[in-house]
Amino acid sequence: MNLIENRNMKIFNDKNGQISAEMILLIGTILIIVILAGNYIFKISDSINSSLLNLIEKVRDSILYKI
Repeated sequence: MNLIENRNMKIFNDKNGQISAEMILLIGTILIIVILAGNYIFKISDSINSSLLNLIEKVRDSILYKI
């Protein structure tokens, strides 16, 4: 009986696996957040870039039309 209790105590006291699993979940969550934020920032940057490109083309065409 004492041997079985010692084995059970070792199983319950071994938290290295649980800590490792929690770290993997935490790192995975942070990685997903970073990827989503990067994608959002890339879309905003692309939208700003296309808006500025359209503005520059309109100004260029306007200047060329006046000449």
